[in-house]
Amino acid sequence: MRRRTLLAAAGIAAGIRPARSEEAIDVSLVMAVDVSRSIDEDEARLQREGYRLAVSDPVVVAAIRGGMIGAVGLAYVEWAGIEYQRTVIPWRRIANQADADAWAAELAAAPRASLSWTSISGAIRHSRQVMAECPWEATRKVIDVSGDGVNNSGPPADQQRDAAVAEGITINGLPIINDRPTFGRLPPVPLDDYYRENVIGGNGAFMIVAEDFESFGVAVKRKLIREIANLPAGAIPA
Repeated sequence: MRRRTLLAAAGIAAGIRPARSEEAIDVSLVMAVDVSRSIDEDEARLQREGYRLAVSDPVVVAAIRGGMIGAVGLAYVEWAGIEYQRTVIPWRRIANQADADAWAAELAAAPRASLSWTSISGAIRHSRQVMAECPWEATRKVIDVSGDGVNNSGPPADQQRDAAVAEGITINGLPIINDRPTFGRLPPVPLDDYYRENVIGGNGAFMIVAEDFESFGVAVKRKLIREIANLPAGAIPA
């Protein structure tokens, strides 16, 4: 027993990491993605493709493997009005390229629905429930909300945002500045301002704006790297 203890101490002194626990992750991340009617088929495809390619990108996988534990938990949720939230991919533990590729293939094969209205509050409420069901212990808990409109269904978004923050969850945002406003109506405030004031919150909360759906994939990749590696804004690779 003493020899084993001395060997472990020698390993730590030499900078060798202890064996990674299969019961722990660096971050539990719920990706909550808008599928309301303001998002057409092409835009929905670009959103899915953006997440699929970002998660399986070797740079993102390297960020995952570079964590203290070297694994993250991902859940993928799609949402529209207050009546519709769906967990498309429940919790998956991503620790290497094979895990990431399998996740991307699962998302590519999943069917998609499109419904009316936009309930960010419903998305956050559902994501909180999903977070509570995460099977692994995480050092950080993050909900990542992406969408192209303000909350127009259900209770105010900031009520659910505040409830999530009280549970130790950080909410980050990825507003998509779409040139086709929801149901032909301009939002009451600029979308990035709305997300800043009503959606994001918690320790280290931030948002990255996608200027349009074509640039969405790049924004998702940068956002995932920052969330996974817990980097400051100036350290995000292009």
